[in-house]
Amino acid sequence: MNISELLTAYDQQLRTDAETPSAVAVERLGPLRLVTFAGGRGFVTYQSLDGAGAATIAGWVAETAAFFRADPAIVRVEWKTRGHDAAPGLHEALLAFGFEPEETESVMVGPASALCADVDLPDGVSLRRVTEEPDIRAMSAMQDEVFGSPVSDGNAEAILRRAGLDDGMELWVAEHEGKIVSAGRLEPVAGTDFAGIWGGATLEAWRGLGIYRAVTAARAKAALTMGKKLIHSDSTEYSRPILERYGLLRVSTTTPYCWRR
Repeated sequence: MNISELLTAYDQQLRTDAETPSAVAVERLGPLRLVTFAGGRGFVTYQSLDGAGAATIAGWVAETAAFFRADPAIVRVEWKTRGHDAAPGLHEALLAFGFEPEETESVMVGPASALCADVDLPDGVSLRRVTEEPDIRAMSAMQDEVFGSPVSDGNAEAILRRAGLDDGMELWVAEHEGKIVSAGRLEPVAGTDFAGIWGGATLEAWRGLGIYRAVTAARAKAALTMGKKLIHSDSTEYSRPILERYGLLRVSTTTPYCWRR
């Protein structure tokens, strides 16, 4: 499949309610889906803005901001933008209502089979799938450290809630002498050809040794056993070159705009 075909599959299969399987509630505002997650998180997504002009888009941003601000339980809202969308005035409207852009990432899509390489791990490093709470909390703490966030229970609690749904999500880690040095999760998307690979993180001292590549291969092999042919991921500049080398294509970009109470 070429970039155009992969992008079409991404837009048609993933930019639906399939994108937010663990939502507590979803409200519709025109083409927008205003999603509420556990833990006080709001999320805004859509398949397209249907050719709307700047004034209409600004109105949607204003209504969205008011909707989430009216709920005191909501402490953070992410509006997920994609670089290939036609969205006149969206950036300016989001800034006007207190949303701030964060790091732009690459939307990577490609065949799961391309990622299924056998990787030689450094001595003493092993891979395994984790399911127990202590392992999940240790994995989450490592990811917080890598992403520069204070180590907290928030991310771990969210992953534990998601694991409780028993919807096929898998968590994979690489360990050295009992310490988790790399990790990532696999999320099959029900009713589609896709599985997502998310949360990829490796401690700085362990980068460049093929460990992230091995964690990615383990997740891709698991996806194929689930019948998922395509992988998608929002990738930083750390992981994008690795995925590109093994056959995933950069089909677009995504930039989260975040509001915090």
